[in-house]
Amino acid sequence: MMSLKNWLSQIIDLFHAVKDENLQWQTANLMQQTKLKHMQIFAEETLAAKLKKHSVQLEHDISLLKVRHDSELSMYKTKCNQDVKDYEQYLNSLDRLKKSIQNSYTHLPEAVAFTIHHHAKVLLNAMWEASDIEQKMKHEMQLITFMATVHEDAKLHLQDATAHQLPENTLKLIQQ
Repeated sequence: MMSLKNWLSQIIDLFHAVKDENLQWQTANLMQQTKLKHMQIFAEETLAAKLKKHSVQLEHDISLLKVRHDSELSMYKTKCNQDVKDYEQYLNSLDRLKKSIQNSYTHLPEAVAFTIHHHAKVLLNAMWEASDIEQKMKHEMQLITFMATVHEDAKLHLQDATAHQLPENTLKLIQQ
């Protein structure tokens, strides 16, 4: 029994020795642990301040982007509305062109007037849908040339300066 008591005593002594050693280590390193704790708190506060400052900067940047986006969107809507008005004016002009052809060439089959009108619409749509400015300008020049030719043919026919019964120059442009 004595050996069990000795054995338990040795375990308890070992336990106390470990605790004493741990206590001595903590006492010896208390200043360093306190310093590390303060450094950690300071680092966390510094990080929180930086995050708050960055958050405020991001909110400001987002606000500026929203303002810029809203103004760009407003300008784009205005441009689109103007484009729609311009397109409507082009279509109205093409309708007047068709009526002009029908009035100038009363003997002309309606299908020919519609074909000329349709060709002008195709040129208009090609111009309108062109993605780069060079293509847009090319199609615009084709439309202008076509419409000028149609008007010139109608004018010559009304002045009876030509014996042609058809708008031949216009029809040649369509065939190209």
